[in-house]
Amino acid sequence: MSDPETELQGIAVVMAGRHAELTDELVRAFGERIPELPKDPALVELLHGSSGSNLETLAHLLRGHMPVSEIQAPAAAVEYARRLAQRGTSPSALLRAYRLGQQLVLAWATEEIEARVGDPLLALQTSSLLTQTSFEYVDAVSENVVEAYQEERERWLANRSAVQRETLEALLRDERLDLAAAESSLGYRLRQHHLALVLWTAPGAGDLAAAERTVVAIAERLGAGHPLFVPRDRETAWAWVPIGRAGEADLAAVDELVAAKGGGVSVAVGPIGAGEPGFRSSHLGAAAAQEVAQLGQHPAGRVIRHDDPTVRAAALLARDLPATRALVRRALGDLAEDTDGAARLRETLLAFVEERESYVATAARVHLHKNTVKYRVDRAIEARGKPLGEERLDLELALIACKWLAPEVLVRPGG
Repeated sequence: MSDPETELQGIAVVMAGRHAELTDELVRAFGERIPELPKDPALVELLHGSSGSNLETLAHLLRGHMPVSEIQAPAAAVEYARRLAQRGTSPSALLRAYRLGQQLVLAWATEEIEARVGDPLLALQTSSLLTQTSFEYVDAVSENVVEAYQEERERWLANRSAVQRETLEALLRDERLDLAAAESSLGYRLRQHHLALVLWTAPGAGDLAAAERTVVAIAERLGAGHPLFVPRDRETAWAWVPIGRAGEADLAAVDELVAAKGGGVSVAVGPIGAGEPGFRSSHLGAAAAQEVAQLGQHPAGRVIRHDDPTVRAAALLARDLPATRALVRRALGDLAEDTDGAARLRETLLAFVEERESYVATAARVHLHKNTVKYRVDRAIEARGKPLGEERLDLELALIACKWLAPEVLVRPGG
């Protein structure tokens, strides 16, 4: 005859087998129901690792592979808590994630128990044991991660100016501030033109010193004054380069400098803005460009600029990826497939559309013979299954989405 412990071990086996699916469901629910959690891809990936490792550890506990007294937060969960501390995310958001996660896992496991256990009394006992064990797990782990959060927050604040951070965040929230006091706190003059940058390194690199050197080099190349450099976490930094009163800068020089360095620092460049509003708008543009680069999984050590109209369009398309995926499929047909051949056709067709359907201009732009361009354009239209002029705006937006957001919007061959 079975008992609650044995039945719960069976549920844990099922949980382990559906680990990837359950992790994805948890991360999706956290994103939808806890808006305070950061949405940038690097933090979402850490959240995925934290959720998956918690599920794995809970499954071990339910299978009797470890006693309750030895429960410790998984390393991935501790790292995610520390990163939230660095970002200044409220610890209440972290605790809400654990409570929501427990609720969702209990709901799933209860359905499994009802389906697997025919004896109502045994099912009730198994559910009761599951609830008790999950509460003990969440209680122990949440205490661990909150402790890690608090320790990291104290360390992080000790290593940088809290006043500067508060002033910066108030500026970006468009709060009214005394400009003279804000400039004193930041050590940076707001009453001029600004070029905002977002810099990031490869996951695990954590080399913000290289990012800071890149900012200084950019300022020197542009003939600007001393930049403002603000670390966000171990892999990300924000910066503002003072452009002065003229409001002009050779942004192509930024591309050349970063390419020449050949390092692992990626740079997103915002539009030049004037005064306090421009300080904010330039940063928002740089942040939007960074999101495009990260969603598109573009190579490290590159520059992406918000002054590129296609980047601005991609940033808007990235705000609703499900709708953008539907647009790509509808507008491109077979041309939306994730293959090298389709990518070449899309690149040529986008250039052709942007060059006002000039074969000569397109050939010069993509460095191909005019006849090759015509051949590719004809093949692209054939793969699309619609004339070039039909749904022209959707076509151009879809091609832009594929250019910048390819991993998020393309269709797998045969999918």
